[in-house]
Amino acid sequence: MLYCKLNTYMKKKTRSILEELSTVRVNQDPENFVESRAGHIIDSAINLVNYIRDNFDQETAYVLEKKFNSAIKNLDADKFSRGVTRIKELKDVKNSLSLKEGELRDEDE
Repeated sequence: MLYCKLNTYMKKKTRSILEELSTVRVNQDPENFVESRAGHIIDSAINLVNYIRDNFDQETAYVLEKKFNSAIKNLDADKFSRGVTRIKELKDVKNSLSLKEGELRDEDE
């Protein structure tokens, strides 16, 4: 019973802290706010590009980077999501074709 009350109290406390943090307006001039947010966003974008380059083949990484840059330029996040979906679909098709090709080879032998 004590655990349940403590758990409920902690959830409320945590939630209120998170709500407060998300609604706090930083009392600083707009230039500093923009500079700070831009710095974080640019660092995140650089980390994402490095991740893409490390985890995809060169051709796929190039396409993803191009879609990412285009999505930002055109203010359209869906453009990047559609690119990722297309790459997933192509990967599934390649895997399917290689399985079928492998099955044919096994039958011929």
